[in-house]
Order: sequence, then C-alpha cells, then structure tokens
Amino acid sequence: MAGVGVAEASGRTAQQKLALAHQALLRDRDLQFDFALFPQPKPPGWLKVLGDILKAVGPYLQYVFWAGLAIGAAMLLWFILREIVPDRWFRRRSGVTATDWRPAPEAAQALLQDAEGLAAQGRFEDAIHLLLFRSIDDLSGRRPGAVKPALTSRDIASLEVLPPQARAAFARLAQAVERTFFGGLAAGPPEFEQAREDYRAFAFAEGWR
Repeated sequence: MAGVGVAEASGRTAQQKLALAHQALLRDRDLQFDFALFPQPKPPGWLKVLGDILKAVGPYLQYVFWAGLAIGAAMLLWFILREIVPDRWFRRRSGVTATDWRPAPEAAQALLQDAEGLAAQGRFEDAIHLLLFRSIDDLSGRRPGAVKPALTSRDIASLEVLPPQARAAFARLAQAVERTFFGGLAAGPPEFEQAREDYRAFAFAEGWR
C-alpha cells in the first residue's frame, strides 16, 4: 500500500510540474500563441458572375458533353466508312449523265496535242505516261473521292465509276506505261499510236455513269 501512495504522489508531482511549465510558457512574451485573423478578400465581380453562369447552366452541361461525344463518334465513323466502303454506296443516283464529269472534249484534244508534241521529239515513253497521268488527274478532279492516293493504275482501272469501254482502254494504257516508262522497254510510234487510241477510247467512251 505504501508503494501505491508513493506512486500517486509522484504522479501528482509530475502533473504539477507540467502545469507550472505550461504557465511559464504562456507568460513568455517572446512566444505568440494567438494569431490575428485576416479578413478573406472578396472575390472579384467577374468571378461571381462566372460562378452564377456556371451554376445556371450546370445541369445542362452533361447533355452538351454527350452531344459533342456523339457528334465526334459519328464523324469518326463517317471517315472510316469513306475509306472501307465502296465509293458507289455514297453516290446519289440521279438522271445527270457522267458527261458532266468525264474528260471534256476540249481538254482531251489539248492533251492529245501535248502528247503528240512529245512524240514528235522522240519522247514516246513520256508521251504515253502523260496520257495516263493526265487521265488520272482529270478523273480525280472531276470525280472527287473516286481516286484515292493509295490506288495503283490497276486499281483505278477496276473502278466501277468507269464504263466498260473506258475501263478496258484505261487498263491497256496503264499496261503500256508499266512496260515502257517504268519497265524500261523502248517505245516507238506504234506504241504511242496505240496509247493515243486507248486514251481517245477512255476520254470519249459511251456509257459513263
């Protein structure tokens, strides 16, 4: 029992020492325990107006978000379909004939004259290549989307926008360019005359759709 009394007395003494130390600490003027409270600055007027606007339109922002997401997904799907779906699916059928977009007779005649000028200089390979290149350029310009950058001449020859007669003529013209301009086979007047006739068959073919 004596030990218990000594322990209790020792505990009270420690508490008293702690209380005295705390009072001494509070009396020390070098230490600051009370901090002045500075008034919070008022938000600027424009910020309050912005907050009111956001609060008013807040319930509708989710609809704007989902609408924008749907539009973006639709545009992405459209671009994907334009690349993988045949071009004829996107063509609107109408009564307008393809003479509106096939090579114009004046342009075709001018091209033939340019090619004949190269042939007159003995540049038969360049003349044949010019006929093919300009026919592709004219087709892509007058029928946007029909000729994609990744298509080869053989791919273009199989496009359904070409009528059968024009498709066959274009295929022969492409083969002539592969043999001469790219294949290194020398071309002469007979090869140029054949390419010239093939271009005329392509440019003035009947049944364009």
